[in-house]
Amino acid sequence: MSAHVHDLLIVGGGPAGAATAYWAARAGLDVVVIEKKAFPRDKTCGDGLTPRAVHQLEEMGLAATLEPYHRFSGLRTIAHGRTLEMAWPNHPIYPSHGYVVRRCDLDALVAEHAVSAGAVLHQATEALRPVEADGGGEAGRLAGAVVRDKDSDTESTILARYVVVADGANSRFGRALGTSRDRGYPMGMAIRTYYESPAHDDPWIESALDVRDRQGNAMPGYGWIFPVGNGTINVGIGLLSTFRDYKEVNTSHLMEEFAHSLPDHWGIDPSRPVQPPTGGRLPMAGSVGPKAGPNWLVVGDAAGSVNPFNGEGIDYAYETGRLAAGLVAEAAARGDDAVLTRYPGMLEEEYGLYFKVASLFAKVIGNPVLIRELTRVGMRSKPLMEWALRVMANLLREEERGAAEAAYGAIATVVRLVPDRFTKVGTA
Repeated sequence: MSAHVHDLLIVGGGPAGAATAYWAARAGLDVVVIEKKAFPRDKTCGDGLTPRAVHQLEEMGLAATLEPYHRFSGLRTIAHGRTLEMAWPNHPIYPSHGYVVRRCDLDALVAEHAVSAGAVLHQATEALRPVEADGGGEAGRLAGAVVRDKDSDTESTILARYVVVADGANSRFGRALGTSRDRGYPMGMAIRTYYESPAHDDPWIESALDVRDRQGNAMPGYGWIFPVGNGTINVGIGLLSTFRDYKEVNTSHLMEEFAHSLPDHWGIDPSRPVQPPTGGRLPMAGSVGPKAGPNWLVVGDAAGSVNPFNGEGIDYAYETGRLAAGLVAEAAARGDDAVLTRYPGMLEEEYGLYFKVASLFAKVIGNPVLIRELTRVGMRSKPLMEWALRVMANLLREEERGAAEAAYGAIATVVRLVPDRFTKVGTA
């Protein structure tokens, strides 16, 4: 690594960083990516790719690459003794199917694709700290980063005109630049593992909205079962910081109890996971900021770009990465770094109302009694649940956009009726 000045340095080679790298390299920029782990590497994730994520991968030219992986048709929801199977809706932009691809495979594929487009990838290389531009420039302007090659245990400096921060939910590099989470927004917590299952190629991903332990007692959160297609299923459970006892929840206990309560059709041995469960926390609803500096942008999980409705983040990682790459390419071509100041407004226009609706809904589902009644009503109506699926997966058609505003008003009304003790957002 020399004193060469790259057009763009990307900190993090996961979904957001790799998508940024691909689109920036396609635009002709000199791109370098540093990823602190070596591929293939695993991540705590449900491994599900919804139609929004599949669309972004297809836009990157990876449609054929996805074909060997497990394709699914929609969502099976189970609650209160009822089961509904709902196909992904027809949409003019997004496909009517998803895939389940383990992150150890997916992230390596997209990173390699960025390299094939011209990006340079340094694996097992950690960003230690940002390098600020020399005096005379704008405060907060970066010249690059000091990095450490883990294999050789040597430090060096990578210089770049622009920097994109994509190092994930606990963004160390972002925090060094002053980013922080707005604690008025929900934080997600999840834990997952894998089990061998004869239904590993089931055509539906499954969601449990009424989670109970082995004694039949209600537990907080929602569970998921995603068939991986390789002999295993991804099983996990997640909850939000809007649950009033959020900090006291033992996620390992939740995971164990949920595994023992899985429907018989999965045929698992709940006492024998393929690997130990792993968990993590996710900032949501675009709750991390600032998202832009004089010559840097923050994308994906590092910016809190996660859907509070369902904990989905991969599609927003790809989308925000693509958006950032386009702005950096435009700024570089015009020699006008002020182009980057448009980024927060573009995110607000694209996701602002939707994330606001989802955040309000997060307050509602923090009340176990209320969410139990809402799901009980919803499970009696397949059309209602199909509409909810379109909303929660952010798959509304353009002519349905007004529905988001209507949903915002309805949810806001519900939240006002719920006692404060049930809607207080945790400070985790």
